[in-house]
Amino acid sequence: MRIVSLNAWGGSLHAPLMDYLVDVDADVICLQEVARTPSSAQDWLTYRDHGVALQQRANLFDEIRAVLPGHDGFFAPTARGDLFDGDRAVPSEFGLATFVRTSLTVTAQAQDFVHGAFSPDGWGPHPRARNAHCLRLFNHEDGFSITIAQMHGLRDIAGKGDTPARDAQTQALIELIGRVWRNDERLVVCGDFNVLPDSRMFGALRELGLTDLITSRGHTDTRTSYYEKPGRFADYLLATPDVEVIRFDAVAEPEVSDHRALLLEMR
Repeated sequence: MRIVSLNAWGGSLHAPLMDYLVDVDADVICLQEVARTPSSAQDWLTYRDHGVALQQRANLFDEIRAVLPGHDGFFAPTARGDLFDGDRAVPSEFGLATFVRTSLTVTAQAQDFVHGAFSPDGWGPHPRARNAHCLRLFNHEDGFSITIAQMHGLRDIAGKGDTPARDAQTQALIELIGRVWRNDERLVVCGDFNVLPDSRMFGALRELGLTDLITSRGHTDTRTSYYEKPGRFADYLLATPDVEVIRFDAVAEPEVSDHRALLLEMR
């Protein structure tokens, strides 16, 4: 079974991203920073915020769903705000996307906010709302159930250190997992957590039996050459001991975002 987690960076590197998601042939793909703008026929729109302008693929969720016809797609927005086509504001939703191969049966799922709440009329104040999505799947080929949870952690302009808001976010994630996961079965938790490797978050997740595969396997970088700031950790993938890791990598090539894709092959 193959699982990929990736911050898609709004589809900024669209062509290589789409090629990678097809070629990697993953059973489950967990994506952060995905837009959906059904009212727009434009391929690209611009996100603007306090002097920052970023190109966003307007309907990245639907484009990925189209190239993965053998997967079910789930979209979990955090907010509905304006992207721009020139000077014209276009309402768009932004959040998580999860794609599951149709040969796997989704037996339970939950999504909820781990920080803040859905904002229907703008992106909201910083640090902006964040959510998580958790699914319990049955793998018919190998005869086991597995729960997979993904989260996009809150971004704090003060940095990635521990804060009360991040502690509360961790507890909200654990509560969400508890709605779906049966603790005698496999569990994988992944995403762009926006924390450092020494975060209190990992101690709390160890109480669920989870081990971080990034730091425990010696990876020191989860960013690509498109990220030019110091501090190269953002993305993590954790698993319980009953997950037999065949291969795990923070993929350096191809570069499909300013984040590396995390690739787990397991049974």
